Amino acid sequence: MADQREAMAQLFLERDVENFLYHEAELLDERRYEEWLDLLADDVRYWMPMRRNVKLGELEREFTREGQDVNWFDEGKDTLERRVQQILTGVHWAEEPLSRICHMISNVQLLAVTPSVLEPADVTVKSRFLIYRNRVETETDILVGKREDGLRRVDGHWKISRRKVVLDQSVLLSKNLTFFF
Repeated sequence: MADQREAMAQLFLERDVENFLYHEAELLDERRYEEWLDLLADDVRYWMPMRRNVKLGELEREFTREGQDVNWFDEGKDTLERRVQQILTGVHWAEEPLSRICHMISNVQLLAVTPSVLEPADVTVKSRFLIYRNRVETETDILVGKREDGLRRVDGHWKISRRKVVLDQSVLLSKNLTFFF
């Protein structure tokens, strides 16, 4: 009976986390950035390493290292709030006119749950994303990759406590990274 209860709790937790990630994507697509910021923990770490082309046998060098090397971005909530405020001024050169963006999230997997699936306080989630962005008449970007998120339960709601974004390309073809992953 306990195994069945845990299995059901696991299914409900997976669905709850998926819905949270889909809701987050919807907020970003609808440019509801201030509501999106509310989904972030105050101590959030939001970063994306750079990817290198390496030979077989040198895979440990494929990504820049957290806190040691240059990354595409490595931000906390304060920086993300400032980026949102800059976009909302309407005079942000890279987002005027605003981009049209679609986030697609898939392959959501729970990697770790603490203390248990029956009482989840922290979860580690891996997912895949496809982001389509169109700006002005001719600028189109398609970014594909993986995310690893840490989610923390705060006052009964999930908050993103960390996000690692890994692009499946080694050369960034977008003109800027003003949008959020």
